[in-house]
Amino acid sequence: MDYKLGIIGYPLGHSISPAIQQAGFESLGLNAVYDVMETPAEDLVDRIKFLKANGYHGFNVTIPLKIPISFFMSDMDDYSNIAGCINTVKISGEQREMFGYNTDIYGFKTAIPSDVDLKGKNACILGTGGASRAAAVGLVEKGITSIDFYTRNIINAQNAINYLRDKFPNIKFTTHQIQNVLELPETSIVVNATPIGMKGFAADEQPLSDRVIKSLDKSTIVYDIVYNPLTTMFLKSAQKEGLRTVEGLDMLLYQAQRAIQIWTGKTPDVKDMKIVALRNL
Repeated sequence: MDYKLGIIGYPLGHSISPAIQQAGFESLGLNAVYDVMETPAEDLVDRIKFLKANGYHGFNVTIPLKIPISFFMSDMDDYSNIAGCINTVKISGEQREMFGYNTDIYGFKTAIPSDVDLKGKNACILGTGGASRAAAVGLVEKGITSIDFYTRNIINAQNAINYLRDKFPNIKFTTHQIQNVLELPETSIVVNATPIGMKGFAADEQPLSDRVIKSLDKSTIVYDIVYNPLTTMFLKSAQKEGLRTVEGLDMLLYQAQRAIQIWTGKTPDVKDMKIVALRNL
């Protein structure tokens, strides 16, 4: 066995990560096992001991463990510090030290088509949870200079916004109530970073009304980080208006590709990973 890996979090019944990761390893000709290990927050310490004692080379982390896992790291990459959470861990050395990474930011920005120029432009992000922070950092790295956040609870969102203001003092961040939106400012990209539209969670809903989507400039990119279903109601409505869209599955695939690079030093074929992902949705 070349690599022993897995994913921890709770619940994990819906995860397509094992199938995607396996396809990535096969594209590299590597023999790997990728275990699904349901781990409620109260079992995290015992799970870490198990992973270290049983020769694991690393693991992915999902909710509700992305923040608490950071307390057990010997070191973290810059993205983990900026995003405030970790989703990939590498275990190495005789001391079985753990190193934390955040691959969501990489996945988010790599999924944006290379011909899209966002330098000096505005972005609108729907939601202010962990995914929205990763989206914000990715957009800043793509050259965005102002971001409007839309949220149900502005007071709860203030910590995340203040954190971003500290990190990026040259970027203009503003917050608005999503319930009252009748139109968006002139914007180059709108990102849904909420779970609205996800299979099993308001799948037949969208985070913005048809009226708001209709009012967008035809050059606006609409990006939904929800990947199941592949084409959400939000993306369907945007496509109906002739807008260019980005699917959440691409973000998931690129962040998985980056995780394999971290563990192995090699880059798997994202096309092979996508074929398997589509089969498992």
